[in-house]
Amino acid sequence: MPAYAFRFDHAQFQSRVRDAFAPRKPRHPLVRIAFGLVGLALLAVLVVFGAVVGAAMIAAGLLYKLWRSRGTPVARGAGRPVVEGQYRVLDRAALEEPRDRRR
Repeated sequence: MPAYAFRFDHAQFQSRVRDAFAPRKPRHPLVRIAFGLVGLALLAVLVVFGAVVGAAMIAAGLLYKLWRSRGTPVARGAGRPVVEGQYRVLDRAALEEPRDRRR
């Protein structure tokens, strides 16, 4: 067994552990391009999957809302109540006046 296996140097141990989990880029340019394309393809798949899941959730919500309201009657025609009121037209100067001076 090598002699450095029994050393208890804290900095060296941290360096080895950090190096063990550090991502390494491949040196060959074609392998780098291939990994980049694989990463882009994975990103595209995740985006499309998220969009499909989101659309399915919206569709399920709309279907649920339609299903819940299938038994309730829909009000149509002139039988609806009318709300009457009195209105006053204001000129522009009254609208631009400060709030504390209005009455």
